[in-house]
Order: sequence, then C-alpha cells, then structure tokens
Amino acid sequence: MAIRQVREIGDDILAKQSKEVTKMTLRTKILIGDMLETMYEKNGVGLAAPQVGVLKKIVVIDVGDGPVVLINPEIMETSGEQTGEEGCLSVPGKWGIVTRPNHVKVRALNQEMEPFELEGEELLARAICHEVDHLYGRLYVDKVEDGLHDVGEESASEETEE
Repeated sequence: MAIRQVREIGDDILAKQSKEVTKMTLRTKILIGDMLETMYEKNGVGLAAPQVGVLKKIVVIDVGDGPVVLINPEIMETSGEQTGEEGCLSVPGKWGIVTRPNHVKVRALNQEMEPFELEGEELLARAICHEVDHLYGRLYVDKVEDGLHDVGEESASEETEE
C-alpha cells in the first residue's frame, strides 16, 4: 500500500464524473488499500477515488467505527437535516457550514462485489453524501452557506458559546 497524492481544488479531475466499477481487479484492490492508507495518513474521515486521480466510483469512509468501502454507491433515501462544519482533503486548510441530510440509506457493492445497503446518521450520513458528491464532480464548496473559513478560525457557534 502507498500514500497517494490528494488532488486539490482547481484540478480538473475533481470536476469530472466517475465511471462504474464492473469487476474487482488487483489494481482496484490496491487502489482501495491506498485510499484507506491515504485517508488515515491525512486524518480524513472519507476519501473518494477522484481525489487520488482515479475516475472510479469508489469511496472509503471511517467515522470512528472502522473502515467502510462503497463501490458504485447509490443514495436510495435521505431524511432529516443537519447543518454543520465540513472540510475536505481536496480543499486543505478550509472549512464551511453545509446542510446535509441527517439520515442516509445507500446501496453499494463491497470489495467482493456483493451488493449491500448501509444506513447512516449524523457524521456518517454527512460523510456518505460528501464522498458520493465527489463521484459526480461536486465539491462541498458549492454548498457552503457562509463562505469558506481558514482552519483555526472560530465558527459563529463557537463565538456565541463563550
């Protein structure tokens, strides 16, 4: 496994749509391992294949409950709403306030190319939506409600709590 370079905002590949994975190959297995290693090395909670320069519908996520691999993920249902801070490894040093569904149901394939469904709430729901957006060339910066902020800059909610 290897740490891969994370593509950053402005790189054309981040604006392109990914292609479906039709079979599991050795290259795809290596890509998934590299994506997990890169995500952990960069302290992220999710990473999509386009972020490492590969236009395949593959997402890895770990919100603290262990790694989840989603191949060809398709969001089936959403409900509720949550508004909170969001960042991205492809937009380093920045964050913004984004509203996402609070509950998400996704259908995907696992690493054995077997279909499964996953339901997530709160951070997991946010991560699924964020990473699936990457597969369609969308970045969270297009959904930011109050502009981008530098990491370390206090949010309005932190300022009012003092």
